[in-house]
Amino acid sequence: MAIRMKTFVPAVVLMLLLSSRGGLCSQPRRAQDSNIAEPPGKIAPFFKPPPAFAGDYGDYKPVSKFNDGTTVKTPADWQKRRAEILETWHTLIGSWPPLIDKPKIKYLAKEQRESFTQHRLSIEIAPNQQTVMGYLLVPDGEGPFPAVLVVYYDAETGAGLGKELTDFGLQLTRRGFVTLSIGTPDFCSLRPTYKPLYEAGQGQTPLQPLSALAYVAANCCNCLANRPEVDPARIGIVGHSYGGKWAMFASCLYEKFACSVWSDPGIIFDETRPNVNYWEPWYLGYEPFGFAQGRPDKQPRRAGVPSESNPRTGPYKRLLEQGHDLHELHALMAPRPFLVSGGSEDPPERWKALNHTIAVNTLLGYSNRVAMTSRKGHTPTLESNEQIYLFFEHFLKRMNPATRGATPASSWQRQERGERMAVHNPATLRQNSF
Repeated sequence: MAIRMKTFVPAVVLMLLLSSRGGLCSQPRRAQDSNIAEPPGKIAPFFKPPPAFAGDYGDYKPVSKFNDGTTVKTPADWQKRRAEILETWHTLIGSWPPLIDKPKIKYLAKEQRESFTQHRLSIEIAPNQQTVMGYLLVPDGEGPFPAVLVVYYDAETGAGLGKELTDFGLQLTRRGFVTLSIGTPDFCSLRPTYKPLYEAGQGQTPLQPLSALAYVAANCCNCLANRPEVDPARIGIVGHSYGGKWAMFASCLYEKFACSVWSDPGIIFDETRPNVNYWEPWYLGYEPFGFAQGRPDKQPRRAGVPSESNPRTGPYKRLLEQGHDLHELHALMAPRPFLVSGGSEDPPERWKALNHTIAVNTLLGYSNRVAMTSRKGHTPTLESNEQIYLFFEHFLKRMNPATRGATPASSWQRQERGERMAVHNPATLRQNSF
C-alpha cells in the first residue's frame, strides 16, 4: 500500500456559499439548506468527533491537493478539485452509461398497508431496457413528500417484508416519507463472473460492479424525482452493510441525492477487517476477461483478504498502489449531509477519514454536515435506527419552506450575480490545509 503523509487541518474561515459551478454533475435540484436549524438534541452530539480524534486526519492523502500538487484555497478551487477526483475514480472504476432521465415503470401489484399504499413494480435501470424489481411505499395524504431510496440484497427487506431492523423503507414511510426499496439487479449480479451487463466503449475502463450499483441507484433517484408525490429536492438514500457500500458510492457519485446514510459498510479500505471487502470481484476487484491479469495460473482470484498467495486485483489494487482511499469519495458529498451509522466495521477511529470532509464543508461555509454514530455490533439496533430516522427527518423535512423546489438554475444565477458574497482570507489557509 502506498505511504501516505499524515496531515492536520487548522480552522478555515467561513464561506457563505459556493462560488462556481463544477464537477461532472451540476448542483442537484434541491432546496438551499442554509436555514436548517441545528441538529435535534438526540443526534446533535454525533456531528462532532470525539476529543481523541478531533483535528486528527490520519495518514490519508489530503483531498485538498490537486494531482499536480497545488493546493485548494477557495470554493472555486474545490469545484475544480472535485471534478478531478470524479474523473480519477471514474477512470479507475469505469464511467457510467448515459443516465436514464425518465425510467420506465411497470406496475405489478398494489396493496393498502396501514396508512400507506404499497406498489410492487419494475423500474428501468440500465441500457437495453434492463430492470430491477422494487417496492414503492407512498404515505396517505397530500404530498409532495420527501423520499428515500433503500438499497440491499433484496427489495423485500427494506419494505418490511423480510428481516427486522433493516426495514428502513417501512419505518421511514410510517414517518411520512415515500420510499423505494430495491435489491440487486441482474445488471450487476453477485454471481460469477460478476461482470456488469454493459459493454464499455473501446479503450474505456470496464465498469466495476460497485460503480454499476451506484449507476442503478442514480436512475432510481431519477425515477423518484419524476413522481408527483415526491419533492425532487428532498431525496436521500440508505443501506446497511453491502447496501451501505452501495448507498455510499451512489450518493458520492450522484449529486441529486440530497443526503445519505451508510450503515456500517466499512467507509475506508481496511484489510484488517475481512468484511470491509472492497477487494472482492463483486465490488472493486473485478478483472476483465475472467481472470486476474498478471497471475501466472490465470485463475480467478479466490475470495478472502488479500495476501501474497492471493493478491489484490482490479481497480482495488490500482487504487491502493496510487494512494487513494474512500475519504476522497466522502469529500464529494460536501456540502450535502451524510451519516455513518457505525458498528463493528466502522469504529470511532473512522473520524480520521471523516475529518477531511468536515474541512471541505468548512471551506464551503457549512457545518453539521458529517455525522457518525457508534454501536458495538454490525447489525442495526433500535437505537441506531432511530438515529438514522431523526437524521433524515432533520435534513429532508426541516428546511426553509420558501426555498423548496428551487431549481438549480435559480440558485446558481443568484450566486453568479453576486447577491451573496463569500468572505475569504487566503492567509488563514496552510499549504496542507485538509
